[in-house]
Amino acid sequence: MITLISTTIKTLRENMGLSQAALAKRLGVTRASVNAWEMEISSPTAQYLIEMARLFHTSTDFILGLDPEEQIILRGMTDEEKRLVYNLVEYISQNHE
Repeated sequence: MITLISTTIKTLRENMGLSQAALAKRLGVTRASVNAWEMEISSPTAQYLIEMARLFHTSTDFILGLDPEEQIILRGMTDEEKRLVYNLVEYISQNHE
């Protein structure tokens, strides 16, 4: 199943606890731009797709719906932050079996 870019952006934004205005501020765009992306009125440029992938620690392919598997990109995290992510994923995996 292919997920729409609009749905993915909204889901990633909400999962990070950001409002449209907060995401817009981080990207240097207007809230109306973020709203337009989420309403499928327009699409983000390549520049903003890359910035969102970095912000959400995922791939542009995931945001575009080309890769159905969500990934967490750990590049740029400290070793301690990476260990926390791994431990959290392991903890959640064990509780969902």
